[in-house]
Amino acid sequence: MKTIDLATASKPISAYADELGDEPIILTVGDRPVAALVPLKNVDRESLALSTSPEFLRLMQAARKEVEKGDVVSLEEMKRELT
Repeated sequence: MKTIDLATASKPISAYADELGDEPIILTVGDRPVAALVPLKNVDRESLALSTSPEFLRLMQAARKEVEKGDVVSLEEMKRELT
């Protein structure tokens, strides 16, 4: 994974974005990571937005915990509930 310190970057960020392969480029200030340039091959905007949404990630984590506990509803139960 490539790392670029923004204080010493010699090119515009767009030039680094053009060089993206399959690995992200981490942008740092000193030794602290502050951002990343990430290749978006086969990624739609909706998936990207959801994957970076703290609220959506919390919902997914809560849902996974419910499944682990066995707190699930069968398809038949769901159909009965909705009809």
